Amino acid sequence: MMRVCLFIEPHRGASYDTQSRFARHAEDAGYEGLLRADHYRALTPDPGLPGPTDAWVTLAGLARETKTLRIGTMVNSATFRLPGPLSIIVAQVDQMSGGRVELGMGAGWVEREHTAYGIPFPPVGERFDRLEEQLEILTGLWGTDEGETYSFHGKHYQLVDAHALPRPAQRPHPPIIVGGKGPRRTPELAARYADEYNMPFKSVAETAAAFDRVRRACERIGRAEPPTLSAGIVVAIGRSDAEAERRAAPLHVKSVLPPEDPVVGPPARLVQRINEMREIGATRVHLRIIEMDDLDHLDLIAAEVLPQLSR
Repeated sequence: MMRVCLFIEPHRGASYDTQSRFARHAEDAGYEGLLRADHYRALTPDPGLPGPTDAWVTLAGLARETKTLRIGTMVNSATFRLPGPLSIIVAQVDQMSGGRVELGMGAGWVEREHTAYGIPFPPVGERFDRLEEQLEILTGLWGTDEGETYSFHGKHYQLVDAHALPRPAQRPHPPIIVGGKGPRRTPELAARYADEYNMPFKSVAETAAAFDRVRRACERIGRAEPPTLSAGIVVAIGRSDAEAERRAAPLHVKSVLPPEDPVVGPPARLVQRINEMREIGATRVHLRIIEMDDLDHLDLIAAEVLPQLSR
């Protein structure tokens, strides 16, 4: 059966209360998980009132307000947090959730949110170098035997005799997701470190090509089985064309996002797209819901789409 999660972008404008209500509703509706973006600024001219919320502060709250829903980031920006403290944050939230956290990792890409909040924004090559070191540090810390310490001496980060505590509830560590459409470094990092590779919001053909790049990267390093392959899908589903178009209206607002391939229309169209993703190797999808106050959208997908995926 295809695993179905939801993906939200709180930087568009969502308080913690809105995200909590959405998460609890998603859990009750039967979705596997809810992952959120990691941004500090709206990507459209609109400021996204009431303003940004921190991903991990939010997830810590959701860890205590939900019981079965898997929660996490899609994806953490490597520019926002140092890897040592990040390992503590993620492990603690994993404990708080009883072992339901997933950690998506990416290099970071929106320059204006960095300049807005005084966060350094190095060139793309350095950002990927930092991401690689962070992945090595996180897996190294979480893989350190109990009672032992962990050290790392890289170009960008140095750790000396870290006790590798606290331990996450999930062992050896929470699932790590590497996401992105980069043609070279991203597949290599997914092959080396990821439990899941996610291709975000592109066509079936583009997603298939990205999956193939990850499979080839796994073959090059001798990894027997590729990570879980997942696809992000932007959705605006309705019982009528008018309802679907109303839900799709925010997609027409000017944004710094790259072109996407949304599914707009009746539930059957989303069932078809998910099955097409299944045919190219995806075993998990992340459905991006645009408006978090539109809980009826969740109910419609849960009632008309999810039951079709087990057939």
